[in-house]
Amino acid sequence: MSTNPNQHQHQLQQHATTAAACNRERERARAGSSSQRNLLEFLCICVACVVCYYNSTQCGLVFDDISAIRDNKDLRPSTPLRNVFLNDFWGTPMRKEQSHKSYRPLTVLTFRFNYLLHALEPFGYHLVNLLLHIAVCLLWRRVCRLILRQCAAGSNEASSGASSTSATSSSSSSLNTCAFVASLLFATHPVHTEAVTGVVGRAELLSSICYLGAFLSYAHATSGSPRRTNWPALCLCFGSCLLASMLCKEQGITVAGICAVYELFVVQQQRPLQLWHLVLRMFEEQPPAKAGHAHARRWSSTLWKRLAFLVIITVALLVGRVYVMGSQLPIFTRFDNPASAAETPVRQLTYAYLIYLNCWLLLCPSLLCCDWTMGTVPLLDGFGDARNLATLCTFLALGALVAKACFSRNLSQSRTLLMCLGWMVLPFLPASNLFFPVGFVVAERILYMPSMGYCLLVAYGYHQFQRRFHATHWERLAQAALVALLLAHGLKTQQRNWDWRTEYSLFMSGVHVNQRNAKLYNNVGHALENEGRYEEALLYFQQAVQIQTDDIGAHINVGRTYNNLKRYAEAEQAYMRAKALFPQAKAGVSYHARIAPNHLNVFINLANLISKNQTRLEEADHLYRQAISMRSDYVQAYINRGDILMKLNRTAQAQEVYEQALLYDSENADIYYNLGVVFLEQGKSQQAHVYFNKAIELYPEHEQALLNSAILLQELGGEEARQLSRARLYKVLSKDANNEKVYFNLGMLAMDESSFDEAEQFFKRAIHLKSDFRSALFNLALLLADSKRPLDAVPFLNQLIRHHPTHVKGLILLGDIYINHMKDLDAAEKCYRSILQHDPHNTQGLHNLCVVFVERKWMAKAAACLQFAQRLAPNEDYIGRHLQIVITRLQKINKLPETSPERQLAYKDYDPDEFRLANDRVEQKTRTRS
Repeated sequence: MSTNPNQHQHQLQQHATTAAACNRERERARAGSSSQRNLLEFLCICVACVVCYYNSTQCGLVFDDISAIRDNKDLRPSTPLRNVFLNDFWGTPMRKEQSHKSYRPLTVLTFRFNYLLHALEPFGYHLVNLLLHIAVCLLWRRVCRLILRQCAAGSNEASSGASSTSATSSSSSSLNTCAFVASLLFATHPVHTEAVTGVVGRAELLSSICYLGAFLSYAHATSGSPRRTNWPALCLCFGSCLLASMLCKEQGITVAGICAVYELFVVQQQRPLQLWHLVLRMFEEQPPAKAGHAHARRWSSTLWKRLAFLVIITVALLVGRVYVMGSQLPIFTRFDNPASAAETPVRQLTYAYLIYLNCWLLLCPSLLCCDWTMGTVPLLDGFGDARNLATLCTFLALGALVAKACFSRNLSQSRTLLMCLGWMVLPFLPASNLFFPVGFVVAERILYMPSMGYCLLVAYGYHQFQRRFHATHWERLAQAALVALLLAHGLKTQQRNWDWRTEYSLFMSGVHVNQRNAKLYNNVGHALENEGRYEEALLYFQQAVQIQTDDIGAHINVGRTYNNLKRYAEAEQAYMRAKALFPQAKAGVSYHARIAPNHLNVFINLANLISKNQTRLEEADHLYRQAISMRSDYVQAYINRGDILMKLNRTAQAQEVYEQALLYDSENADIYYNLGVVFLEQGKSQQAHVYFNKAIELYPEHEQALLNSAILLQELGGEEARQLSRARLYKVLSKDANNEKVYFNLGMLAMDESSFDEAEQFFKRAIHLKSDFRSALFNLALLLADSKRPLDAVPFLNQLIRHHPTHVKGLILLGDIYINHMKDLDAAEKCYRSILQHDPHNTQGLHNLCVVFVERKWMAKAAACLQFAQRLAPNEDYIGRHLQIVITRLQKINKLPETSPERQLAYKDYDPDEFRLANDRVEQKTRTRS
């Protein structure tokens, strides 16, 4: 039977068209299914993060958050923005020795943004951390997909046809599941609570986002090709992300190492054992390349260019980092990292054991603690310590993984294991004590980035297990185990978040885990101290002293608590014990000891304690000088010593001390303010005003400088000065709405501008806040009296006298009101006699008492009184005139009969010796002075 060739060709075309249409339909179905699956995975990751960390938003600012946020002036809008780039993470200038050298300006900028929106309300800070953690998890899922796909690339390249397409699709789906599992494990891992729930952990979160962005930028610029490189994108995108990651947290620099591992083993498809041959070729003479080997030459050239780029940018950033640090490492005590001060081999063995401890926290995060310093991890005794077995097992396990990656014939598996190991090890290196000692033993938030590699390793192991035991009960068992692990991690994370609600709950949870850490007991004591529970705090501080008897800080805490309890003798003894722990100089031996700045607080606290006794001011001054001799840049000692010298009326010496402090800290607003006070004491108002303005320039919210400069501006007079004065007073008021001094000075300003009703309201507000405010009480009474409301002034004057019985002007004004407006001569006499009781030679009080006698028509007594007043103030003409009037009237009365009522009244209660004795005492004092 013959077949028409054209018809046969047409049938083949129809079959091809039908097959293509089917393939397109399958592709669309797969694309739709993939899109739905992506959305579902996206939502699952978001929900997992929210479920695990929703309760973190109910926590407060605790532990390091206090220093980094609440006490950090760099967050305040009034602080110049440039300070963020000049200071460390905690707000201390990078050039200072006491700086922690943690340069993270981008993280501080996000804190500043939070502060701008809601000040110190904790909810916003925690919410941002939660959102950042979600972003990290989603980015990590994308990175995992990229890594797994690139590592598996090549294994399917030889395949072709529909069956291979189906297999490739199935493999891709399986790898996507692996990436999803790795992201879920990362989202729920309890070891991340310190990084997510602790607000300062934002440094890890932001750095991780930039870290992952840098890796994706590198992968995109190289496009997984060993030959093509998008250099503009590599330099711009990768370089920017790497720099940003490093400016969020120092360990961001290690992403260059991750990219190098990716380049060598994934892009260039090198096996670890081939690297040796690659290195050898650098030092061997290569024969001229043949045509068939041109590709190899280009391939090698591209590799070296990329690796050189990574090395150059890493070295450049490290040099910049060293420059920013001022070529100094931060000072840490042996309590922060005990192993750093240990001898060989204890130091090395302990450092190696810490590798095991960090791995164990990833494997079994059951016992988590916010602080692992001091005695939490005892130093290993030597090679005979049983804990060396744990270290050995850890390194054997890591070695087995490395061996598996190096010798595996499965190229995809080898690449994946190498990327997992690289992601675990490289981000951990800066905290490993390998290059320099760090200020902690173990820090859980440091494991945030390394845990990415761990989670991918676990997910990849789960993926391999499923492939091997597909469609068996073992697969279902593995699925159940994975669900159980995720649930256990999620519940542990939720539970751990509650520990971060308050400082007390956080540190108590640490005490339950580590009973050998004196710092935890100290921190529990601090938390109780902040709540005013001094008796309970003292117990924890004493427990810290028992655990770590040579901890200077613990003894300082005990002394400060005794001081708060007003048990001053015991406080002094505690400070003396702390002081005795300082290195003692030996005769004929010279050495230099680096002393932690916070330990020198013992001198400050002890001097502040003994300076309460005015007879021990010189002793306090000696302590400050001793602290300065130990650290010449100890600015706080200069400031406190200046205060002591001011109390000793040695203002010139105080000025020298403050000026010397400026040599070490020229941007300290408190020093400029104190210099202003010195010039005020010296009567140099203009110089004082200049220094107050400098303090305000450096710290625009300096309340004392604002208040004192406002008072000086008020004294200068003039409309412009008064407006500036008012603006500064209102600025203080915006910070402290209950500052009675501000209301008083606003009242005085209103008085100057004749706004008497406004002044009255300001004075009353000041008195409401401080019932014994003598200046406000008197000025309000004077204002009311001058406004022809003397009766309204009486209650305020009585309140003034009740709190300040010796207030002369108040007694005189009250007596005048009693005489002139209330005609209560008895009350007036009581006022004036009260003045004379405290100051017998007060001329005005004495004269007014004489006036009371005149008003009563007791002329004889009035004459004796005025004669005494004239003796006290011979240059006061009005007293002489009044005396002459009284004598004239008395002479006329003396001409009347002795029985006349007027004459009897004139000599009523007259005692010739009453004022004569007082007059004799004055004459005796005058002769003595002569």
